[in-house]
Amino acid sequence: MPLPSNRIGQISESDLEGWEVYIEALRLQRDGKDVIMTSIGEHDFDPPHETINACKQALDNGHHNYTDIPGKPDLRESMARVSNKALNLDIKPSEVVAMPGGQSCLYAAMQATLDPGDHVIVIGPHYVTYPGTIRAAGASFTVVNAFSEDGFQPKAELIEAAIQDNTKAILINTPNNPTCAIYSRETLEAISDICIRHDLWVISDEVYWSLSNGTHISPMAIKGMRDRTIAILSMSKSHGLTGWRVGWIVSTEAMAYNFTQHNLVSNYGMNDFVSKAASEALQNDFGLEEIADTYRKRGTVFLDALGNTNDIRVLNEPGSMYFMLDVRAKAKDTKKFAFEFLKEELVAVMPGESFGPTAAGHLRISLGESEERIKEAAVRLRRFASNYTE
Repeated sequence: MPLPSNRIGQISESDLEGWEVYIEALRLQRDGKDVIMTSIGEHDFDPPHETINACKQALDNGHHNYTDIPGKPDLRESMARVSNKALNLDIKPSEVVAMPGGQSCLYAAMQATLDPGDHVIVIGPHYVTYPGTIRAAGASFTVVNAFSEDGFQPKAELIEAAIQDNTKAILINTPNNPTCAIYSRETLEAISDICIRHDLWVISDEVYWSLSNGTHISPMAIKGMRDRTIAILSMSKSHGLTGWRVGWIVSTEAMAYNFTQHNLVSNYGMNDFVSKAASEALQNDFGLEEIADTYRKRGTVFLDALGNTNDIRVLNEPGSMYFMLDVRAKAKDTKKFAFEFLKEELVAVMPGESFGPTAAGHLRISLGESEERIKEAAVRLRRFASNYTE
């Protein structure tokens, strides 16, 4: 029989290192165990009822057809409106292209900026799908790690040292998943200086902007970066629509044309009734402040329940849907720690190794459970860590 392409087999390779803990937690849940799932970034609540009602009304009103390839005009206008808040820039609808989810945007960004043989610098620790999207474009990458001791702020000198003759782009994520770091203006200005001097793209994943307590800065807003930044935004976390698959890319009008061509041969536009509901949600900020406030409150509950302990160092304040915890005082192998924690306390966390070797000795905690269960997870974590030995 014919063989599949070599390319498809190389996309993911071993990028799911460390995710076995989550897979085991799912198995325990299927077996009837009451696992507190603080591993993946999924909401435990439904989308805002206003958004759901808007979707139902769109269905009843006949929104069942093909949509404009770059997104319906009202959707792009609504996305531009929210982009103004997220990026602190005056974004025009013609600079926005809608796509089915942030992951589709990330894939499109690689396809539109990279040729086979190009090279990308990725700031680590990083989200699991980043390497695969780069490989899918036929490009290579180098991970430049940021470190816990620096608040996971990447160092410009390490980035510059990794530049090769074929380097085309730097991929960043702020606010960052998994480290929860929000890149400072100083960090972004240093990265921008490198990009300008070496004529590089910045591909900027900013899907967590709304959970930053207003401290997020986009590299696109840094002087000289407007035309060389591709910003990726999504409604998954900000508006509670993970399963609806609504994302968008902000770039220039010229690049928007290229992303439209990508849409033409990949997804052929967005879902009609979802587009209508998404537009209303963006225009009216359905859930935006409420979701951010929910995670702020859960973060405070988690910190209060965890208390002060020499075994665990918390690396961020409430204002994200995650916490990054330094547990190196107790464990170097956090995958082993996480497996034992799951086994003994029925709490699922993500070991740092899931996001690259620099995050070893750390845990990522998701706040995607109720306040009561988040509080219980913190109590169990403190108890387990106090007795744990490698």
